[in-house]
Amino acid sequence: MYSSQPAPEPRPLQPAQQRIRTAWTADELMATEFPAPKWAVPGIISEGVNLLAGPPKVGKSWLSLGLALSVAAGGTAMDSIPVEGGPVLYLALEDTPRRLQTRMGKILGGDRAPATLTLATSCPPLPQGGNEAIAQWLDRNPEARMVVVDVFAKMRGNSAPGASAYEADYAAVGHAKRIADHYGVAVVLVHHVRKAASDDFLAEVSGTNGLAGAADATLVLKRSRGQADGVLHVTGRDVDEAEYALRFYAEAGAWQLLEGPAAEHTIGDTRATILRFVRANPGARPKGIAEGTGLEPDLVRQTCSRMAKDVQLVRKGGGYVVPSENGGQA
Repeated sequence: MYSSQPAPEPRPLQPAQQRIRTAWTADELMATEFPAPKWAVPGIISEGVNLLAGPPKVGKSWLSLGLALSVAAGGTAMDSIPVEGGPVLYLALEDTPRRLQTRMGKILGGDRAPATLTLATSCPPLPQGGNEAIAQWLDRNPEARMVVVDVFAKMRGNSAPGASAYEADYAAVGHAKRIADHYGVAVVLVHHVRKAASDDFLAEVSGTNGLAGAADATLVLKRSRGQADGVLHVTGRDVDEAEYALRFYAEAGAWQLLEGPAAEHTIGDTRATILRFVRANPGARPKGIAEGTGLEPDLVRQTCSRMAKDVQLVRKGGGYVVPSENGGQA
């Protein structure tokens, strides 16, 4: 499927309990040294199953293809995160070879395409041979760093008769997790979100909680406003929960990670200016903020009051401080 040469026999995927110890006494567990998780994109995509969800046309495929190219070639992902290079398999199941060529040409911008990136536009569902096909590729590429499935709906396969929706979703991701755990590789499943928005980004993932529950990490790319084109929400078992502001450059087909907290890029220019000043000058009063930023004093007073109501600032002793991510004061 991925090579004109006959594929070697796949190494059988043994259940995890036959390969990895699963029980210890408490003192044995505390004395055991485990290897650190392997990162495809440090801080964002780790080994295991990573569910990347977002609304239609938000740019999930551009992001996943860009990450695949970066990880395959080494260098930097999203123009800022250093990544270790290694083989990557990208299953572009909604694309044609011509469309893939066009997209890669934009992203590469004249750079040479990495030979370590394998692309395929078809693959059977995971339960019907897809997992074996991926396993064969991983056997041929033991240094592989990432597998991307775009989109997951094309490979999840049919549900078991009588299974509930939750059970079906959990089992569908389980096929990919079995591969990820067996080979110690990052598997990215590109997925969709619900039409209805939610304050909890995990609740926006299309399907039941079984999808996010079975995945090791969930990433949700959402459209934004203000200075950013999108925000990537990340949470998982081995990754710290975080938000990253991104900007999309359509002419280059590239997502760029913006510096600083996402909040500074997803609000209006005035609020972002005040937020940066107060972060650098905790306890600043409106008059000092106006003098330090060049904004009109009345505008600063009104904006600070609104930001306090939105919990973007916290009043303290006549001035303002920025709330920290853990709910305290920075």
